[in-house]
Amino acid sequence: MKTTTSPPVRPIGPSFAATAADKVPHRGIITVCVIGATLVQALDQTIANVALPYMQGSFSASFDEITWVLTSYIIAAAIMTAPVGWFAARFGRKRLFVTCLAGFTIASMLCGAAQSLTQIVLFRLLQGMCGAALVPLSQATMLDIYPPERRGYAMAIWGMGVMIGPILGPTLGGYLTELYNWRYVFYVNLPFGVFATTGLVLFMPGGRGQNTLRFDWIGFAALGIGIGSLQMMLDRGQELDWFSSREIMIEAVLAGLGIYLFVVHVLSARRPLIRPSLFRDVNFAAGAMMMFAVGTILVSTMSLMAPWLQVLGGYPVATAGLLMAPRGIGNFATIVVSGRLAQRIDARFLVGIGLLLMCWSFWIMTGWTPDISARELILAIVVQGAGLGLFFTPLQVLAFATLDPALRTEGAAMFSLFRNIGAAIGVSVTASVLAHNAQGLHAMINDSVTPFNRALQAVPLLNPATARGAALLANEIDRQAQIIAYMDDYKLLIFTTLPALLLLFVMRRPRHATAPVESHVAMD
Repeated sequence: MKTTTSPPVRPIGPSFAATAADKVPHRGIITVCVIGATLVQALDQTIANVALPYMQGSFSASFDEITWVLTSYIIAAAIMTAPVGWFAARFGRKRLFVTCLAGFTIASMLCGAAQSLTQIVLFRLLQGMCGAALVPLSQATMLDIYPPERRGYAMAIWGMGVMIGPILGPTLGGYLTELYNWRYVFYVNLPFGVFATTGLVLFMPGGRGQNTLRFDWIGFAALGIGIGSLQMMLDRGQELDWFSSREIMIEAVLAGLGIYLFVVHVLSARRPLIRPSLFRDVNFAAGAMMMFAVGTILVSTMSLMAPWLQVLGGYPVATAGLLMAPRGIGNFATIVVSGRLAQRIDARFLVGIGLLLMCWSFWIMTGWTPDISARELILAIVVQGAGLGLFFTPLQVLAFATLDPALRTEGAAMFSLFRNIGAAIGVSVTASVLAHNAQGLHAMINDSVTPFNRALQAVPLLNPATARGAALLANEIDRQAQIIAYMDDYKLLIFTTLPALLLLFVMRRPRHATAPVESHVAMD
């Protein structure tokens, strides 16, 4: 493998000094600490959801007000993801990693101790700002402390932390809230945060930052306005009936303008926040687009599945949570295997199989009705988890195999940003399409319900001419409309996922190095 040299304009120097990837001391301890940092950040994306009603009562807040506990975290994390590469170069990766992880832990404790809605929203903003850097820094660190021939394995165990967090979040959050108090949803981060921070301070190799670097305030402001406005539009669009609202129109204009100005600035500025050379790597650019596409289904499938199981399936909350757990089982079963296979066979083949498995699971789900057995439900959920496991790790190997090591932290930050934006869009679009289709289907079915319908006359209980029959019919019409609307949403997810297969044809198969080289060191 050819050694690479950092660009002279803004070199992002080696973080582990001259330590080769195969000679990093205490690699096992660093790996555990990095996985711990990844886990707490991924866990906090979903763990607070189930505790919202309890927070709402504690703070005497409305539903709209309490949702800021979620959106404040998402907005802060999305905006602060992009400059992670610059901060790592300026202050050193170890220093940034330790500071962000310690800040995230402290912010979690402050969230748990909050006494008002204003306080918890502010502390969640701080938590999101600190947590934004944890996933990209963790990924870049894992790539650099393992030699090229073991990076598939490294991405597999790192992927566990990323994938298990959203899966365990709702279950753990519900358990802690019911057994103790909603505040323990945030306090649970303390032992993980202290352990991981201490381990990184003691064992992670350090390095110096570059004091001469200047921050790109113009690019950061444009990106912040664009992403922040986009997130606000997606969060409030369904509630305000989208573009019939002046607020949504303003946020849409600001989002488009901010993102456009950011792209123009990146292409024309001398030292932009995100270097254009990052996207000149074909594998990385295609991988980022695929991550965006899969990001749209990563969270939206869970947000659709939970109400389906409880409302249409009639399962209790605890049972619904158990039925969703097999997704994690399928994920674990393939994520470790895919890490090893990615070093032996073409990773593009594994990514393709993963995408097809996800599409197959959605196809199965288009046939879901309330009468379906638990066995058939679990089959689709396991297949979906297996597809995610086969997709996630090989894609990391493909995207970063040909990327300049000097761009690795920036690349990891962009991957997180694309995944987060995709998730936000996916949740918003699927929720909007579900509500719109359910309403339209309800009206369509209702048109055929009249006292003159002979099929209804044959069933006395459903006779619309009687008050009881009309009420039963209204409930059944709503139920049938919801079932078909969910089917349409799962079909939409298929058409969202399938086009990503075309990107595999532009990606190159990485050449596996037989021995590590000195240029593969971490960026501080």
